[in-house]
Amino acid sequence: MTEIGFHFNTPDKAGYACRLVRKAVNARGLRVVVVGEPQMLDAIDAALWQLSPCDFVAHCRADAPPHLLSRSPVVLCAGDAEAAALPHREMLVNLGPAVPAGFERFERLIDIVSSEPEDRQIGRSRWRHYADRGYSIQPHDFARSAS
Repeated sequence: MTEIGFHFNTPDKAGYACRLVRKAVNARGLRVVVVGEPQMLDAIDAALWQLSPCDFVAHCRADAPPHLLSRSPVVLCAGDAEAAALPHREMLVNLGPAVPAGFERFERLIDIVSSEPEDRQIGRSRWRHYADRGYSIQPHDFARSAS
């Protein structure tokens, strides 16, 4: 069963996702798929390019040629259908408003929710979706970590 981490009250969703992906790839050697709205993926793409040379994380978009997809440890994906078809299965990072289709095919899902009221409300519905299907959710509240 997919392990689900729910990281909420993040003050900078894109910045946090970038750090999480860097750590997953560089420290743990994981292959990661990041799903979200196109503008959020643009922000992640730009942030990954701005990492120091020692921390650089190779990445590509889901519409890249197959040989590039298979070699990139991180794939940025704007469509759920595309994420389910990608070769990576270790970690899925959700930055979007919907439950990612095919998330159960991944070993781990990290769902990131900002501290914005609308994002929190949408995040609660995703939490209920996972819980109603019997998934054990590991919460990480940034509001508590900051205090």
